[in-house]
Amino acid sequence: MDFASNIILGLTTAIQPQNLLFCFVGVVLGTAIGVLPGLGPLATIAMLLPLTFKVASPDAALIMLAGLYYGAQYGGSTTAILVNLPGEPSSIVTALDGYQMARKGRAGTALGIAALSSFFAGTVATAVIAVAAAPLAELAFAFGPAEYFSLMVLGLIAAVVLAQGSILKALAMVVLGLLIGMIGTDVNSGATRFSFGIPQLYDGLDIAVIAIAVFGFAELISLISEAGTQSTTDAPIGRILPDRRELRQAAPAAMRGTIFGSLLGVLPGGGATLSSFVSYAVEKKLSKTPEQFGRGAVAGVAAPEAANNAGAQTSFIPMLTLGLPSNPIMALMIAALMIHGIQPGPQVMTSNPTLFWGLIASMWIGNLMLVVLNLPLIGLWVRMLAIPTRILSPAILMFCAIGAYSMDNSTFNIWISIPLAALGYLWRKLDCEAAPLLLGIVLGPLLEEYLRRAMVLSRGSWTIFVEEPISCTLLAIALVMLVVVALPAVQSQREKAFAE
Repeated sequence: MDFASNIILGLTTAIQPQNLLFCFVGVVLGTAIGVLPGLGPLATIAMLLPLTFKVASPDAALIMLAGLYYGAQYGGSTTAILVNLPGEPSSIVTALDGYQMARKGRAGTALGIAALSSFFAGTVATAVIAVAAAPLAELAFAFGPAEYFSLMVLGLIAAVVLAQGSILKALAMVVLGLLIGMIGTDVNSGATRFSFGIPQLYDGLDIAVIAIAVFGFAELISLISEAGTQSTTDAPIGRILPDRRELRQAAPAAMRGTIFGSLLGVLPGGGATLSSFVSYAVEKKLSKTPEQFGRGAVAGVAAPEAANNAGAQTSFIPMLTLGLPSNPIMALMIAALMIHGIQPGPQVMTSNPTLFWGLIASMWIGNLMLVVLNLPLIGLWVRMLAIPTRILSPAILMFCAIGAYSMDNSTFNIWISIPLAALGYLWRKLDCEAAPLLLGIVLGPLLEEYLRRAMVLSRGSWTIFVEEPISCTLLAIALVMLVVVALPAVQSQREKAFAE
């Protein structure tokens, strides 16, 4: 089918009543999750993952989970602007100027700029996905086992390089993730690995259970330990729609933020957070009045908000076309596909065109829903901050436990979640980012499978990985990234950038 026919197919799928309902639920829940500090989209998607298998078709499940992800980017900006409390890491930059605008009585204007910038970026990013998906999928068909192995190595290295904190810690988390991914029965030899004679481990640890424990339960422990830090505001919202002068200041910043977000969202380890930081830094460099940044600059709100929404949506490109997760949330999206019996990769476009194009079309509809819903409901989102931790925590605990149990109706999943949750909290205290761990768990089995296939094709010769041009190029890029980031000068600048 041609491009126009694919778009029509996607819109026809997206406007089906069930899919519209799940899109609405996703964006509303995503906004609420973005507003509440301490409970992010990653933990929420992990909790909802098993439930989607019970109550939704594959199309509706992916549409809802996607809406939850990019909806959280909208919600995070609301409390960042009003009470200087970012609901999402990607909204930290928005708080720098958005909160200063609110203190000057321009909270409504800051919220309006954030919403319009996010809507513009989301619309453009969705168009980028629609245009780029088909060529990338065609390119992916030229990939063999050696190329896929090298691509996944590059993805893991990029996740290490772009992870916050120590390179060594990030690399250790990736290796640990690869080892956890090997738990279970080897499909080739039939031997069990790392199962310690426990029958429940013969099929391996479920990725959703690990995510619920490491992100859901660990987030809950952090939320309880930080209880009492929430704040609310009764400041008037004021005028929401920006005037012409403010639009002229916001428009170029939103466009540049959209470009950065669209590009960085595709990179492994990139996504919404990195995009917002980079776009803000660039705007400050380009500005004729950089001294206004941090004091209520309109561009300081428009650029990061456009970037984080664009980055959130274009991160779907490698997941949909290559089966390669660019961040932990995309790893859970791959898990959602697998739960519904769909093998991620370039064949999704041809074997499940309604899911592929329906998901893309739903992003346009979801972004429109977010703009229409968010501004009138600002008061409701702010009041949610007043929910006491003693009420919020048991609800989160209950949903986490239900999510872990319902994967295969086994109490073993809940018991195994306890030590994993303790490890997740310990990693958080030791500044060991858990995102590379999750990518390692997802990519580990695939990495092993493609390695074996490549070795069979080459009759045991390792030269296949450097003889194939694409594979050799990908491995060379990964090696250069590791060498460059290991240089003392680069490493010090990297640490300084993350600290800022």
